[in-house]
Amino acid sequence: MVSRIADRAAACPIDFASLARPGIRGLRAYDPGHDLVALRRRFAPPLPVELGSNENPYGASPRAREAIVAALHGIHIYPDPLGGDLKRALAAKHAVDPSRILLGNGSHELLMQFGQVFSGEGDEVVASQYGFAVYALAAQAAGAKLVLASAHAIDHAMPRGHDLDAIAAAVTPRTKLVYLANPNNPTGTWFGAEDFAAFIDRVPHDVIVVVDEAYFDFADAPDYASALRLADGYPNLVVTRTFSKAYALAGLRVGYAVADPGFVAVMERVRESFNVNALALSAAEAALGDDDHLTWCLQGNAAQRDALAQALRDRGCTVTPSQTNFLLVEFDGDAVALEAELVARGMVLRPMAGYGLATCLRITIGTESENRRLLQVIDEVCA
Repeated sequence: MVSRIADRAAACPIDFASLARPGIRGLRAYDPGHDLVALRRRFAPPLPVELGSNENPYGASPRAREAIVAALHGIHIYPDPLGGDLKRALAAKHAVDPSRILLGNGSHELLMQFGQVFSGEGDEVVASQYGFAVYALAAQAAGAKLVLASAHAIDHAMPRGHDLDAIAAAVTPRTKLVYLANPNNPTGTWFGAEDFAAFIDRVPHDVIVVVDEAYFDFADAPDYASALRLADGYPNLVVTRTFSKAYALAGLRVGYAVADPGFVAVMERVRESFNVNALALSAAEAALGDDDHLTWCLQGNAAQRDALAQALRDRGCTVTPSQTNFLLVEFDGDAVALEAELVARGMVLRPMAGYGLATCLRITIGTESENRRLLQVIDEVCA
């Protein structure tokens, strides 16, 4: 019986890709860079130094960890389907009404859903060259056409950063969504507050502008400011944030958007039930209240970012100015071969060929000891 079933399956294979919607057929899954679980097994002990996923090496707030432990007794019941306590805490932090807060299983989920809800066949989605890969995935999954605006040239004062004039010029009557990241992943670049204010004035009021501020907390440039300051005047403005980076809760997957209540109400219709789990809701709320821990993490990142950038420049590398917890570094030579040599020595960085930056690697800012080890391994490989 079992053999007959197996023979039938072999004789009648199904081409599932052909059954999928047109936009899905050519879609490639999000590339995390490396199979980190496999690498950990390969190198343990000692574990590899992971500087490829832009995680916070200082760890989560002690308050968040305590909240997780306290919430464990209730994991047999569903979490709050509305995420009410976390929404109210976020609303208080940003001085907005809770009706303007949308929770997600990481901001990745929200970015994908925006494309699926507000764009489709025949529509256009505008993003920048060297922008976060999820924007392209969101457009393609929805069946919309992705329009990439050229980024600033490498010799510009903001190398490879968003060219807001080019992005505005790419908007047409078919444009439904514009995705921006400020600061930007994977380049680390940013655009100033006044430049963005001038940009959004040029965008039609019925085109949704999504500003991905996953790395907002790390930015300390004098000209930088969150797009949230303009939210009251522009109902088409949506700002997304995450607890994965500065708050070091990447393993729990919590993100959120601040937007017009009407926008949030529409998105709530497609939000998956209980999309943020109970431990994540408790930990995020607790982390949000621990300003001292957040400040400690940000100060450590800023100091190590400057030190690592200078050390790499001293070694002849081109380091893009960054307002994040990572550096985009261009190496003189074969970055692909260099990256492979580093991985072989237990140093995991992020290859950038998939972004059209084959000569570059993205390096997460680690602790002082991790960065020292990175430089040591680079010196060994380059020697």
